[in-house]
Amino acid sequence: MLGMNDIKKGRMVVLEGQPFLVMSADFLKKQQRRPVVRAILKHIKTGQNKEHTFMQSDKIAEAEIERRPFQFLYKDESGWQFMDPNTYEQVILSDDVVGEMGKWFVEGQEASLLMFEQQPVLVELPIKIDREVIIAPPGIKGDTSTNVMKEVEIEGGTKVKAPLFIKTGDKIRIDTRTGTYVERA
Repeated sequence: MLGMNDIKKGRMVVLEGQPFLVMSADFLKKQQRRPVVRAILKHIKTGQNKEHTFMQSDKIAEAEIERRPFQFLYKDESGWQFMDPNTYEQVILSDDVVGEMGKWFVEGQEASLLMFEQQPVLVELPIKIDREVIIAPPGIKGDTSTNVMKEVEIEGGTKVKAPLFIKTGDKIRIDTRTGTYVERA
């Protein structure tokens, strides 16, 4: 069981029998009142956000989440196809489970599936991934007075901002949390 002070961003908890991911947690202490933690929780299965206040006396159950490595195969009309590289078991995930991370997937991409009660509920990618630039417009020679970025398209069809010196065919490293260019790979 977790106490009020254990509620931190990124932790998974069970509240009212449902699994939640803590999106943010703020410790609040007002004059002559008991301290509380006000948290924004994201329901792992439905994706809905909920605000909840935890008191000092609250005991919260931590969600038992199993993290398993999977490999992305392809996407079709039935969903996102993933395979366990150890057992070759295939899993089909809906757009709700994959969410925003779907734009970073290419064939063979390694990912972690978070399982709650043997059901995949969330997909995690590595923090940094390498992708090849498919389309990069040429940089204009006079645009070098400041850190100028241009929009390039990477494999998978996603567009990201990259420095002017990046050309078509270059490999770049991208932060999947923010969707920004990090460095050349």
